[in-house]
Amino acid sequence: MQVSENVLLKSYNTFGIAARARYFAAFTSVGELMELAARQPGADLPVMILGGGSNILFTRDYNGWVLKNNISGITIAGEDNDYVYVKAGAGENWHQFVQYCIARQLGGLENLSLIPGNVGASPMQNIGAYGVEIKDVFHELEALHLKDQSIVTFNNADCHFGYRESIFKKAYKGEFVILSVTYRLSKHPRFNTSYGAINEELQRMGVQELSIQAISQAVINIRTSKLPDPAQIGNAGSFFKNPTVDQEKYETLKAAYPHLVAYPVGDRQFKLAAGWLIEQCSWKGYRDGDAGVHSKQALVLVNYGQASGGEIYTLSQQILDSVEEKFGVLLEREVNVV
Repeated sequence: MQVSENVLLKSYNTFGIAARARYFAAFTSVGELMELAARQPGADLPVMILGGGSNILFTRDYNGWVLKNNISGITIAGEDNDYVYVKAGAGENWHQFVQYCIARQLGGLENLSLIPGNVGASPMQNIGAYGVEIKDVFHELEALHLKDQSIVTFNNADCHFGYRESIFKKAYKGEFVILSVTYRLSKHPRFNTSYGAINEELQRMGVQELSIQAISQAVINIRTSKLPDPAQIGNAGSFFKNPTVDQEKYETLKAAYPHLVAYPVGDRQFKLAAGWLIEQCSWKGYRDGDAGVHSKQALVLVNYGQASGGEIYTLSQQILDSVEEKFGVLLEREVNVV
C-alpha cells in the first residue's frame, strides 16, 4: 500500500480536471483504511474519500489526503420468499454491479443502469433515474467512523434519504467511509416504466415481453443517446438538481410559460425540469473555451479538454443566475464542489 505525494487527479475524476492531491493512497480493505488513518503524517489535514469520481468538481488542488476506495466483492447476504439481499463492496463499479444483479434475474436496479460511479456513492447521493431511487431498494450499509475507528451499520431510516441527499452529505459529512452496501432485490420484479421515454424506447426496440433486461437496455439506449460518455468528454452527469416549487409558484410559471415541464411530487408541490429551465435561457450547446453545456442535454456541463474546475464552476454560476432572473427559481448544484 503506497502513499504518494502531489498526485495528479485528472484520471480519478470524470470531469478530467487536472487538480492535485497533497497525499494520495488507495485501499482495498478495512484493515488498509485503518492503517492509512493511523499513519497520516498530518493529522490536521482534511481527508477526502474518492470512489468513481463521477460526482465531483475540483476547483483547486486538494491540500489534504485523498483516499481511493477500492473495496470490492459481491456476495449474497441472505434471502427470503420475495427478496435476495445482495452485498457489494463500496469500490465496485455501479453499472457492472447492476448488470450482475440483472443477470441473476434480481429486480429493482434496472432503471439505474449506466449511471457512472461506484457502489459506495449510491446511498450517499441517493442516486436515482427514471422513477427509481436507491432508497427504494436499499437495505443497509456498513461504514467506518474515521475518528474512533468503529464500524457502524446504517439501515434505511438511519440514512435520512432525500432527493439526491443522505445523512452522509449533511450531518455526517466527512465522518464516515462507506465500506459496503446491501440491497434488497426482488425475485418477482415489478416493472417501472412510468417514464414515457422508457415506454417509447421499448416500443422502438420491438419488445414484446417486458423484462428487467429489456428495461435496462432501454435505459442504456436512452442515456447513451443524450448523455456524453465521460471517457470521451469530461462531465459528471446531471450538474443540477430538479427544483421543487409550491403550487402558487407553479401556477404562476405555467401561466407565463404554457410549455413548462413539471410534475406533482406531494401536497401542493411540483418538481420542475431543470434541464428545460436552462434550455429556455439559451444555454444548451453553449461553449466558452473548453467549458460548455452539452448540446443534447442542458443539465450536463462538460469539459471539452483543458477547462479548469474554476471555469466549469463559473459557467454553472452564470446558469444559476440566469435561471433565477428569468423564472425566479434558484437551482441547486447536484455535483460536489471542492
